[in-house]
Amino acid sequence: MPDFTISRIDDMEAIYGGAFKRARAQLGVQSFGMQVIDMPPNAELYPEHDHAGDGQEEVLIVLRGGGEIEIDGERHRIDPETMVRVGPTSRRKVWPGAEGMRLLALGGCPGTVYDPPEISKLGVPGPALAR
Repeated sequence: MPDFTISRIDDMEAIYGGAFKRARAQLGVQSFGMQVIDMPPNAELYPEHDHAGDGQEEVLIVLRGGGEIEIDGERHRIDPETMVRVGPTSRRKVWPGAEGMRLLALGGCPGTVYDPPEISKLGVPGPALAR
């Protein structure tokens, strides 16, 4: 019996006003984290963060648009021709440019079984947006 899932990104369950698509859960991925994040032009909403506490490394891939990623205080241009890996202890923040950005974020913890956070699960209410 075939084992696959196909879903259009814009049809995926989303939170944060539609900006955070629950791609991992929608596709049934169990072994690593995966979300699609849509950011409007020049937005500052992507939080600066690290994963020192949970040990997760991330790979970020721009699907459309472009901008910059700030890693430990240094900015780097990113676009659909660029892939970025960020280790757990490095602080990162994404800055979409004038076109906005659709970003694919992949994550996992080396040497451990992936345990998806509640926010990434289908049907779980998303946090309220700050006003």
